[in-house]
Parts: sequence; C-alpha cells; structure tokens
Amino acid sequence: MYASDIVHDVIIAIDGPAGAGKSTVARAVAARLGFAFLDTGALYRCAVLAGLRREAPPEEIVGSLDIRLGDRILLDGDDVTEAIRAPEISQLTPAAAARPALREALTDKQRTLMAHGDWVAEGRDIGTVVVPNAAVKVFLTASIQERARRRSGEHGLDLDAVRVALLARDQMDQEREHGPLHAAADAVELDTTGIDTEAVVDAVLALVPDEYKNAPALFAVGPEGVSAPRKRRPRTLPQAAG
Repeated sequence: MYASDIVHDVIIAIDGPAGAGKSTVARAVAARLGFAFLDTGALYRCAVLAGLRREAPPEEIVGSLDIRLGDRILLDGDDVTEAIRAPEISQLTPAAAARPALREALTDKQRTLMAHGDWVAEGRDIGTVVVPNAAVKVFLTASIQERARRRSGEHGLDLDAVRVALLARDQMDQEREHGPLHAAADAVELDTTGIDTEAVVDAVLALVPDEYKNAPALFAVGPEGVSAPRKRRPRTLPQAAG
C-alpha cells in the first residue's frame, strides 16, 4: 500500500532533527485539535525492544507486533512505556532506525495506523516518505546548542556530551539510505530556538486551515483523499522576550 492509496481525513506531518521539540509540539497540537497523535520514535523503540526480547532482527518481526500507542504504550499487551526509554534501547535505536528494511517495515505500519481518522504524526520522514500528501507539513528545527540544552536538561546529562551525540545522530539521519532527514519541499520550516512550546504550538495551529479544525470525531472515516499540500515559504518564529 502506498501513501496515495490511503483513505484518510487529515494528517499533519511534523518532522525535524532530534531535540527540536517534535514530540512535545505534535502531542500538544493533537490535543488542541482532538486528533490522534503518532509517536514514530516509540514505534522504532518498540521494534528494537521486541527484537531483544525475541532475539531476532527487529525488521524480521515488526510485522507481527501488536503496538498500541497512547498515554501508555503497549507492546503485545505489555506496558512498555518506561522500558522503551531505557538507556540500552536509546543507544540501539538510532542505528536500527537507519536500516532500510526496518524503515520500510515501519513505514507500512505507520501508513496502516493512519489509514483512517485525523492524525498529527511526528518523525523524520513523515512528510517526505510516509505520507508525502499530508495536508500540512512542518519541519521543526533549532540550533544545535539549543537542542543539546533541552536534551541535557530533560535527562540530566552533560551538555557537551549531548551536543556531540546529537551531531552524530544528525549525520546518521541525513546520510542514511532510506528516508534521509530533510525538509519536504512544501514544508513550513519553523526555527524554535529560544521559543517556548506554547508559541510553537500556536504557530503550527495557524498553518492548519479552519475547515480542518472542525474535523469529524476522532477516527471517523471522512471523504476519500486529502487536500493538496499548501505551498508556504519557510519562516522563523519571533524570539521570546527576556
């Protein structure tokens, strides 16, 4: 099944590098709109965890996995919300996510999940590979120092070490063979450096046409197809005062 074959209502794609605030912003936008939220990072982490548990390459078993996303993340009925954030999984996931076979398998799973209903999906190739005909595409970014500061603050890690790790992850994401990290040609680029989350959420919501904000109830099956992506010029958000 290809993206063009999917019947869906509205999909908002939010892509960007690690530490740009994708998950936080996407979750908040989904809550404000009443859309479902797709955390693609959790999908990759679940695949890696399942591979360790079954002692098999993740790409070979991902098709058989039952992954349920929500406030709690379930893997084959087991609550793995905390387990997929363990240091070992965090260390293994970037390299696993760069493997073409796993990316292709999880691309299919993401498309199946978003086949019906209204979604806000965050990742690194949602707007370029997974759903290139998404109604709204956003590419969040921030300076490397800002991204490192956020990550080090969240996890209590050394700032310089986090900065080095993020630069390595950026290189891996940008140079991988399948679905390399880059902004879609028709995505709106938002630089979140020095901007609080609420302002970024408001900026993303401003890109969503009013007719989408009054969408049917969550997971309701809407009309076939989706409006063509809106062509907008990249812009930088105003810096927060103080």
